[in-house]
Amino acid sequence: MENIRSLLEPIAAWFNQFNLPEPITHWGHPVMMGIVVFVMGSYVGFAGWRGRVLAATDTEAALKNKADHRKLAPWMFLFIALGYTGGVLSLVMQGQPIFESSHFWTGSIVIVLLSINGFLALFGFKPDKAVMRTTHAYVGSVALALLVIHALLGLKLGLSI
Repeated sequence: MENIRSLLEPIAAWFNQFNLPEPITHWGHPVMMGIVVFVMGSYVGFAGWRGRVLAATDTEAALKNKADHRKLAPWMFLFIALGYTGGVLSLVMQGQPIFESSHFWTGSIVIVLLSINGFLALFGFKPDKAVMRTTHAYVGSVALALLVIHALLGLKLGLSI
């Protein structure tokens, strides 16, 4: 585990040379990720579920929601993955331990869940694979719910350091 910190310290030192104000270093990650999770994440989840629910009654609206979900979900994953990296770097820049917080571990689990969901979407969606679509919907919902817990743990962590 110390190997990871030693790999990240030169990157953190590079960012530290910019003398960013402490509130940016301390609260930049939570503010930016809050936007991604609560704005983008809630819309992506809403559009995905709305596409499923409306499929039987309003085909046009269902297709639009599914298309929105399909377009935005990969961007949300990218922003969350980049934010995960930024959060870890923020801890290193502030001289905090990486692996000791529940916030780190919930973030790691979310990355795994979203990766599984991306895999399901890429390789498991065929017309006769309704089970895969349902699994995708519930895994994504669990990931979004875990992100809310993750945000609360992050707030607790941010207030403690």
